[in-house]
Amino acid sequence: MRRTRHMKKLLWRWRSNPLRRRDDIIEAWIVLAVWTLVAVGGTVTGLVTARAADDVFAQQRTERESVRAVLLFDVPKSVSGIGTTGERTTTTVVWTAPDGTTHTGRTLVDTGSRAGSTVTVWEDREGRLTSRPPSPTAAAVEAGVLGTAAGTALAGVVVGAGAIARWRLEQRRLAMWSREWTSVGPRWGHKTG
Repeated sequence: MRRTRHMKKLLWRWRSNPLRRRDDIIEAWIVLAVWTLVAVGGTVTGLVTARAADDVFAQQRTERESVRAVLLFDVPKSVSGIGTTGERTTTTVVWTAPDGTTHTGRTLVDTGSRAGSTVTVWEDREGRLTSRPPSPTAAAVEAGVLGTAAGTALAGVVVGAGAIARWRLEQRRLAMWSREWTSVGPRWGHKTG
């Protein structure tokens, strides 16, 4: 009994009622469409985005490989300026690619490193230095975060569009009510008390 009353209250716009306006039905469809798009569209968008990001990270893991590089210059223990991140700084290294060619480039290394010491760097298929690809676990976490962000962004856009549509309906209802009041109000005259 109580549950039935609650359901009737939730679905009042769908029931036949002499006071129900056309705009009430439109608003009910808007609310239904918004929640459907948020639930289904947000989920699908999140899953597709997470899958795409995971595929990109997997491709990075297959296309990048680690190589040993040699530092060309000493790196002081305390360095400040552009290209430094705490205890790491950018310096020049030289390495031999798997095809036997020698390359020189700049990469982040620990401060306090000596010239001639070896570090691990990552290169892409063209032999350019690149960042280390994320591990499968880190990639899964990042893909999940990106998927969640995409689903949430879609939900925000859909809810915002629904709110604007409902606001426009409310403005239209208020304008109709004002017109009706203007035509009916003067007929009542000043008959009080």
